[in-house]
Amino acid sequence: MRVLFAGTPAVAVPSLEALLASSHDVVGVLTRPPAPVGRKRVLTPSPVHSAAEAAGVQVITSNRPHEEATLTQLNTLAADVVAVVAYGALVRSPALELPRHGWINLHFSLLPAWRGAAPVQHAIMAGEEITGATTFQIEAGLDTGPVLGTMTETIRARDTSGDLLDRLAHAGAPLLVSTLDALEAGAADPTPQSTQGVSLAPRLTSADAQVDWHLPGHVVDRRIRGCTPAPGAWTMLGGSRFKLGPVRPQRDAQLSAEERTLAPGEICASDGSVLVGTGTHPVLLDRVAPPGKGWMAATDWARGARLEHGAAFDGGAEVAR
Repeated sequence: MRVLFAGTPAVAVPSLEALLASSHDVVGVLTRPPAPVGRKRVLTPSPVHSAAEAAGVQVITSNRPHEEATLTQLNTLAADVVAVVAYGALVRSPALELPRHGWINLHFSLLPAWRGAAPVQHAIMAGEEITGATTFQIEAGLDTGPVLGTMTETIRARDTSGDLLDRLAHAGAPLLVSTLDALEAGAADPTPQSTQGVSLAPRLTSADAQVDWHLPGHVVDRRIRGCTPAPGAWTMLGGSRFKLGPVRPQRDAQLSAEERTLAPGEICASDGSVLVGTGTHPVLLDRVAPPGKGWMAATDWARGARLEHGAAFDGGAEVAR
């Protein structure tokens, strides 16, 4: 089958590679245009763009596949189907009707759970134990089309969204290939999504990644892991913004009497650990990136910062004890 692949970030590359290694003919790649990257804002092709060029596949860059200029390019490819993985742009008519088998999306959740741009991040933040990937037919609604295939994946206790996305990207690629195999053979069985269990996963912003230390410790842990590596968890201390790596919730048996009473955001540093108070039990801080500096061990940062007694994140207000 003649396949046009639509994708942009690195998580889409395993699916492109799997299709290139399959019996299907990848006739082109649709990806978003080069974007500014790094402090110097250098225009850089997407990871999918680079992978396609390395494989000698024609690349079309566009944010609007429904517009006439892009439609003309897509028409020349005469694709039977468009395979989509994290393309990152809205697809609507008349582009949806272009290939005879439509646009087939590999989405990193078990639909109808977590429809939207950040399903993996939201699944981790919600404390779910199982997620997966779904192939479905794209229609006008947001991730609402009929399901063609699914696979499941366990969310591990220390998974960040980056960890889980990487596993799903590789485990989901064969699902996409097998879905296209079934379409070609006429054996696909589109199943309407359930109206029960619908949840939404909008794109996370930097504001979403600010840590609220008043939340329970296990919720703080999930939110930080869900925001790692992007958009990146952060907090404030003394008017300065600090990046935070994943934390570890602590239990009473691991804490001294003083540590059990830490106020939300309050920092307790010793030679071997840095604890931060939450709405319940403290969490153990592992890595921190102070303003303008790289990542370092939390203990090294605290030793050099010479924190005053009662210092606290979220503005650095002194905690009355």
